[in-house]
Amino acid sequence: MLVALAIVAISLTAGLQASAALTRLAERQSQQWLAQLCADNALVNLRLQPQFPAVGRSSQTCEQGGRVFEVTLDVSPTLNPSFRRVRAEVQGPSSTPEAAPVQLLSLLTVIGRH
Repeated sequence: MLVALAIVAISLTAGLQASAALTRLAERQSQQWLAQLCADNALVNLRLQPQFPAVGRSSQTCEQGGRVFEVTLDVSPTLNPSFRRVRAEVQGPSSTPEAAPVQLLSLLTVIGRH
């Protein structure tokens, strides 16, 4: 009887760990999807500006799905002066409040003069 009880306990523990892993994966996927929306919004906003983007680094916050993300845009020159290289990095809240923010996404694109 004790052997059967131990087998059931081990099976239940394994099932609980598997369901917790699936929950974490779903949460991570949701955060990355919201981070993608923030990065896309920041890059579209940069493309729609009437001025050619200036070289430099800027940060802004983005709220999506009730969460606040930090979007950093790093604009650098290219060999062709009609284009700028733009890296968008999105950081989101960590699982614990005292931990550092987690980098969720990094996109790289090129923006040309209008």
